[in-house]
Amino acid sequence: MKRTYTCGELRAEDIGKKAVLTGWVHKRRDHGKLIFVDIRDRYGMTQIVFFKMKAAEELRSEYVIAVKGIVQKRPDGTENTGIPTGKVELGVSELEILNPSLTPPFELDNADGISEEVRLKYRYIDLRRPDVQKKLILRHRIIKSMRDFLDKKGFIEVETPVLTKSTPEGARDFLVPSRLNHGKFFALPQSPQLFKQLLMVSGLERYFQIAKCFRDEDLRSDRQPEFTQLDMEVSFTDEEEIFAIIEKLLFYVFKETMGLELKTPFPRMSYKETMEKYNSDKPDIRENRTGFQFLWVTSFPLFKYNEEEKKWDMEHHPFTYPLVEDINLIEKEPARVRSRAYDLVINGVEIASGSIRIHKRELQEKIFKRIGLSMEEAKERFGFLLEAFEYGAPPHGGIALGLDRLIALMAGSDTIRDVIAFPKTQKAACPLTEAPSSVDEKQLKELGIKLEKDNTKSNL
Repeated sequence: MKRTYTCGELRAEDIGKKAVLTGWVHKRRDHGKLIFVDIRDRYGMTQIVFFKMKAAEELRSEYVIAVKGIVQKRPDGTENTGIPTGKVELGVSELEILNPSLTPPFELDNADGISEEVRLKYRYIDLRRPDVQKKLILRHRIIKSMRDFLDKKGFIEVETPVLTKSTPEGARDFLVPSRLNHGKFFALPQSPQLFKQLLMVSGLERYFQIAKCFRDEDLRSDRQPEFTQLDMEVSFTDEEEIFAIIEKLLFYVFKETMGLELKTPFPRMSYKETMEKYNSDKPDIRENRTGFQFLWVTSFPLFKYNEEEKKWDMEHHPFTYPLVEDINLIEKEPARVRSRAYDLVINGVEIASGSIRIHKRELQEKIFKRIGLSMEEAKERFGFLLEAFEYGAPPHGGIALGLDRLIALMAGSDTIRDVIAFPKTQKAACPLTEAPSSVDEKQLKELGIKLEKDNTKSNL
């Protein structure tokens, strides 16, 4: 049988029509010779009725079925006003069981009390829940609206490498051993930062990417080892243009996906002002803690002092342009140097971070030197970028917007795990696939890796 209607489609005007529905058995109720079943798919739910049909007695929760019949009016007093199809039902004349199901580990209508570990282990069942599906559909619509907006504004989407060079700063890299080059490793990117700057040197001028990024760090409710961000970069730009692009983008996204019109432009405060007033660089400035309130935080310190190592580190990353009037303070008074970096905060949650970038080799080397990188280390890690700057690199800047955090806020979720199809746990593990997992000796030998006896470290 080929489906002719979805389970959320039939209405009173369809009464008398033939219909074929496919989906999952949500609930079954026996009333003597009549068996009532709620059949569910991604689009909704419809009540179907079997009269003296023996095969219907086999049906259990989550069986996948196809049914053919005539759309009929529900008897007076039995309508379900809680669903769009509630005025009709399908009188079934033909049933096909496409696949039976084991008893699910939890009820879809009563999963709130189920542990997250169990829900993630059986994520393919958890994803059948309408509330969970709605969040993934919202995610799709948000990302689509972003793509549509940026395409109209002259941005081009470019995919940057996932296997790249390890340039650790801040969070740890996920390393990937090279089979063809024993003793050498790729890293999964913490961001497309260097490649998007190279794209500006390449003359593409307006770039964006829905980028998958990776950081090997301890997890919290707003962190995952792999996460998605809207990554952007613009040539011949300044802070004002970046702010305007993002404000118009978010205005469009909220209106298209939620019917909300944001108030723009967003308010701004310097880092110094937010710390003095709120003792936080990501304050929630809402008066009544409802709705969405955006805030640009600007002029972050360029450096921060590392007490443990007794050296200066970057507040953001080493490619951030300092305020021009502070450049002469870099060597002797780094604590006073302000940056052209900016964060976007929603309701006390940082959802975007960006800056105007350094585009001249001399200044970039000066920054590397200030944070303790020798000339040799700088060339080894970032030599390709330094060289690119000598071939006509334009002024440029950009921003990266954390999609998982933004979507969670828009969906009203407390954790980004709710808006990711297959998230990891707080131990960076996947209960469904049991990743990470051991590999066999043959694979390790091909990679030139030998594990130590405690299985926690490896050497070459």
